[in-house]
Amino acid sequence: MNREYLRWHSPRLHRDMELLVFGHAGAKVLMFPTREGRFWEYERLGLVESLAGKLEAGQLQLYCIEGLATETFYGFDRHPAERIHRHAAFEDYILNEVLPLMASRNAHDCTIVHGCSLGAFQAASLVFRHPHLFRKLVAFSGRYDLTIKVESFGDLFDGYYDNTVYFHTPTHFLPGLDGSWQLEKLRQIEIILTIGDADPFLDNNHYLSRLLAEKQVGHQLHVWEGRAHRAGAWRKMAALYI
Repeated sequence: MNREYLRWHSPRLHRDMELLVFGHAGAKVLMFPTREGRFWEYERLGLVESLAGKLEAGQLQLYCIEGLATETFYGFDRHPAERIHRHAAFEDYILNEVLPLMASRNAHDCTIVHGCSLGAFQAASLVFRHPHLFRKLVAFSGRYDLTIKVESFGDLFDGYYDNTVYFHTPTHFLPGLDGSWQLEKLRQIEIILTIGDADPFLDNNHYLSRLLAEKQVGHQLHVWEGRAHRAGAWRKMAALYI
């Protein structure tokens, strides 16, 4: 299996950024790690291995990136306004550095976005904001509103709220998309969400599903038995849904 390590200095983030590429051809998959994960996380957790057959057959090519959680949503040493604006800069890096890199290396017309846990939020926020760039979203165990409090998970903005938080939170901005080009493009994307029936964000996933249904956006919500917020479940999900 082809495996490549890439690193460059990002002019948008003012720091070096790293990523791993797996596979040589096929649909491109942009992969966001979990909160504590790095660009090598999905290799370590076995998700890459679970897709080995598709990678070796040239059906998929993975681009595993950094998530910058400690500089954005979990950067609690920063003011919440700085956290969300750092995330906006991270999105700018994805759009203007990572996606062009992917396009230059692979001309396949399908780009998939995937993430687990916090990575699922980042994946969904990116796709719902820029649906014209993607063909498929696959999100595992996500919380799609970082302002809600569930179990030990708190409001990641500590009560702070502004337009940037609003426009990066899927369950906040989706209700206002009536008649927009964004909504029409969303209806053309394959959307797959997964959650465990004992997971803390089950209700939030059902709420997102209802919002999408109200907007006539086709999608699949797969509810797994038990607590599915774990690597073993994600490996099985990856093999099924990516």
